Parts: sequence; structure tokens; C-alpha cells
Amino acid sequence: MLENPFILEPYQSKAYFCDREKETEEIIRNITNGRNTTLISPRRLGKTGLIFRVFDEMMARKLPYETIYCDISDTLSLEEFIKVISDAVVSKLEKQQKITAFFKTLKSVRPLLGIDPLTGSPQVSFTFADDSQKQSTLKEVMDYLERYPQKVVLAIDEFQQIREYNDVNMEAVLRKHIQHLHNVRFIYCGSKKHTMTDMFTNAKKPFYESTSFSYLSKLPVPVYSAFIKEKFESAGKTIDDDSISFIIEWTKDHTYYTQRLCNEVFSLSGNVIVRNDIVTAIQSILDSERDRFQEIRRLVTRSQWKMLEALAKEGSVSQITSSAFLSKYKISSGPTALRNIKALMDKELVLVTTTDDGTSYSVYNVFLSRYLEMNR
Repeated sequence: MLENPFILEPYQSKAYFCDREKETEEIIRNITNGRNTTLISPRRLGKTGLIFRVFDEMMARKLPYETIYCDISDTLSLEEFIKVISDAVVSKLEKQQKITAFFKTLKSVRPLLGIDPLTGSPQVSFTFADDSQKQSTLKEVMDYLERYPQKVVLAIDEFQQIREYNDVNMEAVLRKHIQHLHNVRFIYCGSKKHTMTDMFTNAKKPFYESTSFSYLSKLPVPVYSAFIKEKFESAGKTIDDDSISFIIEWTKDHTYYTQRLCNEVFSLSGNVIVRNDIVTAIQSILDSERDRFQEIRRLVTRSQWKMLEALAKEGSVSQITSSAFLSKYKISSGPTALRNIKALMDKELVLVTTTDDGTSYSVYNVFLSRYLEMNR
């Protein structure tokens, strides 16, 4: 056991990962039956951890696949996309001769291999002469994966980011190069549900109906409660059910924030955890986050901050243009409320949740929401 069993990295091992058995089986079934997967969830709900859980389970079952993960959230161009994919491929090629073989397949450009000074991981750099050279290189990378000795699973995290590329219609380019691949299965992961859904369900878009969908929702409370209790007890600490319920309710059953609070409670408590330990941990977290929250306040308008405060105090709001809501929080008009919501959504400060009952809006960051709620 790790000293603190509530890890904050995406994935350590199955022992520290709560549930997602159904989703894991679903994605593995897609892979082994030749289907690509679109995995959608809000940020920090556990989709990256789920990807690594899937990879770990495939290894445990000795399934004949090479698994590759890359995060393209920081990319803004085709060139940066190629670099991230190439870095991910090279990180799987442990032997120098395999890396050399990969480089030899990239006939359109001469890549250079270096080492990331922070992580020590291999790093690939390119110098492209023009756009056609970039597209040729992307094709060559995909061709390499197609000829790889094993079947390949390539997970691309924050996939909706390709819509931010201004230099190329990346959806069309990428679809062109991968639609005929037989050796590679893709997991397209994204946190912007509206964008991801449009990419794969809009008949006018290149990826239309090319994958199976998997939506990641919050963990069932009974399952998460049992997991939390077991992790505390396995480390020699006792916690009662009411305290666990309080933790899950305060963090709104959001995976990262629940893990973070449990991590803090574990670090500050003795062998018997009481409500006051949780309150102390909450205060510790909010104190550590205060400067960041104040920076957010400086980056939004006064009207947008007022909207965040209103959402936090309500928990979630479905009728943001209703006269009752506008009057209660002194918001000047419905159009003003809509403009603020859109701006906050663009900044990923507001989460939009759509269910059969309609659409609701809430503060994305649970700790920020509780901070605003407590600072009346």
C-alpha cells in the first residue's frame, strides 16, 4: 500500500481505482471486436484513469495489443499534433533499433531524437518545409502503426482540441489518413460533450458514425462509499458512514475532488476520523486554493463573477433567464445572463449538464463552487 491510498494521479493500479468495471469491459469489447470508441466525460471525472485502467486490464489478460496514450490538449496545429503522437510512439519503443526503424519510415522529414529535461522521456523534433510535408509525415506515422507487429490501441485525449487548429481542417485530414487502417483501434477522449458529440454524430462531419460511444458519469454513491471506507481501513484508520456521506456530498460526488479531500483528510487525521477532521481538511484545501480563485476573479468580468456566485449558491441552475433567478441575484436581463454563461463556458468555468429533464449549469470546479458558496 502507498502511504496515502487516495492518489491524485490519473492511475496507479487497479487497487487504487474505484469501479468502472462496466466501462472497462465495454471499451475492451469494442477494441477486440474492431470498433473505435468515443469516450466523453467532464474534466477530472476519471476518463484518463479509465484509459490506463483499460490498458492495464488488457495487459493482465495478455491481449495481443500495443497500447499508446497521448494528450493533445496543449496542441494548436498539425505540426504539434504530429510531435505529440510521435513522442507517444517513441516512448513505447524501448530499444534504439526500433526507434531507428520508426524514423526510417518518416521519409518526408528528418526527425531528431532528444530527451525531455523534466521527465527524461524521449522527445522527437521536426523541421517542416511546408504543409504538404506535414501531411505526408502524418500519413507515414499512421502507416507505421498499421505495419506494427502487434495490433495497436491509440488513445487520443482531449480530442476536441483538433477543432482549434487554424492551419488545417484537422478532422478531414485525420479521417483521411486513418479510415482505412485495420491494425489500429482508436479511443477518442474528450471533455467538451457538445463538441465531441457534434464531431461524431453530425452527418456533415468526417468522423460521422465512425465509433461507439461511452459516456462517463459520476460513480454510484454506494460503490464510492465502500471504496473510501476500505481504503481508510486498509491503512489502519476508521471512518464512519456519516463522515463518508459528508465527504461525497461536499465534493458533489466528483471523482477528483472527492479523492483530493480524502487525501487531505488522510494526511491530517489520526487513526479515528471524525467530522472535525473533514472540516479541517476542507479549510486547508480552500486556503491553498484561495490565490488561484482570486486570479480567476481577476480574469473574468464583475458580471461573470456574479454569475459564478449565483450558480454556486444555487448548486445548479436550469432556468438562468427566469425572472426569479435574475431578480434574486440582481442580474440585469436574460441576454446578459446568456452572454455571461457563454463566456464562462468558453473559459471552462461553467459545466453544462444535459439530461432527459433538460439542461442545467453549475460551477465546473467544485472547490471554487464551495468557496463561492461559503463566502456570502
